Amino acid sequence: MATASSALRIGVDVGGTNTDGVILDLAQASTPSRGILAHHKSSTTKNPSDGINNVIETMFSQSSAIHPTDVASVTIGTTHFINAVVEMDQSRLAKVGVIRLCGPFSKDIPIGIDWPPRLRDIMCGHRSLVSGGLEIDGGLIAELDVEEVKREVEAIKAKGIKSIAIVGVFSPIDVIHRQEETAAEVVRSVYPEADVVCSKDVANIGFFERENAAILNASILDFARRTIHSFQTAVQKLNLHCPVFITQNDGTIIPASAAARLPIRTFSSGPTNSMRGAAFLMQNQDIKEAMMVVDIGGTTTDVGLLQKNGFPRQAAAYSEIAGVRTNFSYPDVRSIGLGGGSTVSKDKTGRLTVGPESVGYQIRQKALVFGGNTPTTTDYTVLGDASVDIGDRSKVDGQDALTSSLPEFKAKVKAMLEQIVDTMKTSPNPIPVVLVGGGAVIAPDSLNGASRVVKPNWSGVANAIGAATARVSGVIDSVESTESRSKTEVMEAVSQRAIEVAVTSGALRETVTIAEMESFPLQYIADKSRIIVKAVGDFDYSRTDIQSAPIMDVANGDFADDADHVASKTDGNHGDISREEAPSSGSLVHTKDSISTYRPRVGKRTWLLSETDLEFISTGCYILGTGGGGSPYQHFLRLRQMVRQGVTLRVISPDDLKDDDLVACGGAKGSPQVSTEKPVGDEILESQCELYAFLNKSPNAVVPLEIGGGNGLQGLIIGASNALDIPAIDGDWMGRAYPVSWQTTPVVYEKRATMIPTCISDGNGRIIFMTKAPTELDAERALRAALSQMGSHVGCAKGPVSGANTKKWVVKNTMSLAWRIGRAVALSRCTNTIDTVAESIIEEVGGAESASVLFKGKIVGVERVLKMGHAYGEVTIESTSDEKTDASKEKLVIPFKNENIYAKKVYSDGNEEILAIVPDLVTVLDAQNGEALGTQDYRYGLPVVVIGITASEKWTSTARGLEIGGPKGFGFHDLEYKPLGKFSKPASVIDEYDRDA
Repeated sequence: MATASSALRIGVDVGGTNTDGVILDLAQASTPSRGILAHHKSSTTKNPSDGINNVIETMFSQSSAIHPTDVASVTIGTTHFINAVVEMDQSRLAKVGVIRLCGPFSKDIPIGIDWPPRLRDIMCGHRSLVSGGLEIDGGLIAELDVEEVKREVEAIKAKGIKSIAIVGVFSPIDVIHRQEETAAEVVRSVYPEADVVCSKDVANIGFFERENAAILNASILDFARRTIHSFQTAVQKLNLHCPVFITQNDGTIIPASAAARLPIRTFSSGPTNSMRGAAFLMQNQDIKEAMMVVDIGGTTTDVGLLQKNGFPRQAAAYSEIAGVRTNFSYPDVRSIGLGGGSTVSKDKTGRLTVGPESVGYQIRQKALVFGGNTPTTTDYTVLGDASVDIGDRSKVDGQDALTSSLPEFKAKVKAMLEQIVDTMKTSPNPIPVVLVGGGAVIAPDSLNGASRVVKPNWSGVANAIGAATARVSGVIDSVESTESRSKTEVMEAVSQRAIEVAVTSGALRETVTIAEMESFPLQYIADKSRIIVKAVGDFDYSRTDIQSAPIMDVANGDFADDADHVASKTDGNHGDISREEAPSSGSLVHTKDSISTYRPRVGKRTWLLSETDLEFISTGCYILGTGGGGSPYQHFLRLRQMVRQGVTLRVISPDDLKDDDLVACGGAKGSPQVSTEKPVGDEILESQCELYAFLNKSPNAVVPLEIGGGNGLQGLIIGASNALDIPAIDGDWMGRAYPVSWQTTPVVYEKRATMIPTCISDGNGRIIFMTKAPTELDAERALRAALSQMGSHVGCAKGPVSGANTKKWVVKNTMSLAWRIGRAVALSRCTNTIDTVAESIIEEVGGAESASVLFKGKIVGVERVLKMGHAYGEVTIESTSDEKTDASKEKLVIPFKNENIYAKKVYSDGNEEILAIVPDLVTVLDAQNGEALGTQDYRYGLPVVVIGITASEKWTSTARGLEIGGPKGFGFHDLEYKPLGKFSKPASVIDEYDRDA
């Protein structure tokens, strides 16, 4: 039994090819030995238990002073689970039935809608929509219907599906009704042999991302149980009576018994361990800048950026696993099929190919230097470098085929590594590259784009070192009431809960600190905030209650089949699958040529949208949202599904409207936080149908309320519906996003209410009409009050406007503008020029006269408060110039009210200058991928680029326009509008590409 005096940690990383181990005494971490008492690398075995056993036994034999009672914990990192998903291996993946507790919502969005088709066919077996789900304030969408759940379970059982995922709307905040837990109990009573996963146990707020994660987790459960059982067996055979942990995606650890229930939390632990191990090994190096960590294993090369603070650069708000979008916090790591066991051959044209196939763990049987007959990268490396002492060199010396191909091999490996490093960079400037992993010997000593290449001591077992140094965490993500407590009191209470979770998971209480803390006031909901707190601490050596609970009651199973998959299929498939079947959440594959040569389909003055058009427009809409409007992603998926089902999406120019046409307008009204968790139902279309039934008229076209954010796509959804079947207009009433619907161009031109009557629907049986109001502001205030009682998210249908007035009031060609912006971002991504994506966007909106890059840096502060239902706050961005000290760095401050209001530069001498202000657009981009960031996405440490775009003259040409859409419209009466530049009218896609013109 480990005791309070136990000081040693064992870290083991089980890869597809090698199993690495290290015994570490952290008390000696600052010494030249770095506290590494023993380390070993051996081939991964068919049964992972044998490989772990062999590695630990060998390390014990290296030092007689190490005794099992000295070991405080064994921490294991593994790629087994993610490999099964990446390889799309049906023998290790189970089909899953999904039960959504959602009431009338989400029916138009199937499970796996944005998955790679092959993976969706393997996993997604059944979808049930049953009564249930919560509103964001904790109220019920509907009571859970137990009988309905029973019927759906019987249907799933009849299909022979034994894995079930239960996903409830806003289930992560459900501590009272416990709908997911109740549904799980029903499933177990009807179908006791089924595996059941509650989504709230898997991930946090974000309905579809959490559902995806729950499905992946449910599909892998049986394989995970068998694998982790084998890990426990290995430790027990060694007479180690200490807890067994598995490393998680964020670099922290989870007890083995919990990992068997939640294997998805370990999916990306391999690359994370490698980067944390690299950070540990480079602590004494004279490198004070970001580093690229290149981890070359037996089957893959994983590349990620290690920031100056010693932590991996995190991926954007969402991450992908084999093309499936999830909302876990992952390091931003990319993989290619290059490793020490990668096979080397020639294709039909005679060109040398390296990987992605690999001999995997069988390298000691199949590689030439070990007497095998399969040429591998290791064989070529031994032949070309006399300092590499692996296997028997005589078995490759003198082989003419290898010798003649050696220059081509070296050039190929060098080019592959240079390309993946270049892909991960956001700047063309050289950067230090740290080589780790057992396959690092195949890498050259220099790389183009690297200021230097470093391979530290013990780099071959960096993954195991990262596992051994991992800490324990506890995370709370909940919606809390601030009605009777101050924000400080609430944060303290939630922090204490996070600390308790960390301690329960095995952390030593006095070492636990709060690592992350964020608060998001919820719009249109009184006294409610979403609070996210993460606590991290060291493992408590004295704990006797954190032992490895048995995973299985059966003896260790036969892993021969699983190991054969490890050997024959490689981590390198991750790169191929991601490119061929799962790029960008199942979207189309784009290349420089495909984008440059793409022509939208336009004829007879009508633009017929394709999936490519939708992708471009969706990206552009969020950028034009200036931090607000909500993410268009969910609506993009819905539209793409419609296109795939044969629906025609039509867009026409406002110039082609007849004067007596009726132009509808509609969209979503409410909190962006709701739309991330509560899938759309029929609320938007229902409000339109109710309005026009009331008017006894039919519209001829539809215009989006705003082009910015999710509402930019609503005109397409409304227009393509069977109920209306009308074209959408290339334009909108804002030219951006604004927090309230009276901040529209019709209000600029007409003081009286012009879009009355208005109808709102919550999609759950509640509909309200506003038939009369003196002004649009009066109507807005009344409807906002109702909104808070209708789930804080409704569909809104504004009264129709004539074609004549539409042509006078509309901001023209904004859908074309979104398309051009999205195309620029896509081109930057596929040509690895994200560092200049802002400049590419600027060219599309009129060039330097119309827009500019306002600032580049990282977010260092975010404050949020709630006033009258709107999220007010301020984000502070600090320059990242290495030449300046912290005291001399410039800052950019952006206040926001749902949308960004202005950008104020604070110079190092304390002087301030407003660089851009509403109605001009201030938008913040994620510097890692060019994606827009909503104000709800602002996070400490995110690298960002801020751009400013001059607003339409519809806002700036009159005093009333500036009063409504300028700083006074946001309550800043002491600020005056100063134009950023000269407005450039967006170029019409219809005018440019109409083949009948």
